[in-house]
Amino acid sequence: MNGNTPYAGLPGETQAGHRAAADIPDLSGTQKRLLHRDVSRIAARTREFLPNEYVVDADVSSGISGPQVTVAVRPPVGHPVSAGFTPDLEDASEEIITSDERNEVARGLAASAAFQVKQAVSENVTPTGK
Repeated sequence: MNGNTPYAGLPGETQAGHRAAADIPDLSGTQKRLLHRDVSRIAARTREFLPNEYVVDADVSSGISGPQVTVAVRPPVGHPVSAGFTPDLEDASEEIITSDERNEVARGLAASAAFQVKQAVSENVTPTGK
């Protein structure tokens, strides 16, 4: 069964569990710049939704299937939240991550981070009214 998977490796060329270099998309300099710019825009948009006490960071790394994008938020209390995905590089002309996608990720991260704070402090706060 292991011989019919793309991760079985090629004898003498690719180790089992690793992908062949030809299978991993290679980014051009322009694509790298566009991707870093788009990820920075997600982080900036997330910061707009949150107070200054929240720490927002973004990262672009190489994964098994190509570039991996991660945007993370550390709220003042509670657990950190992050969003990670592999962008589609096929139709990259002006932007790799569209404006709608950037806004969706930013809103989702901000909401998740705010919810983490709410969960962390909800046990310590007595409601004043209903």
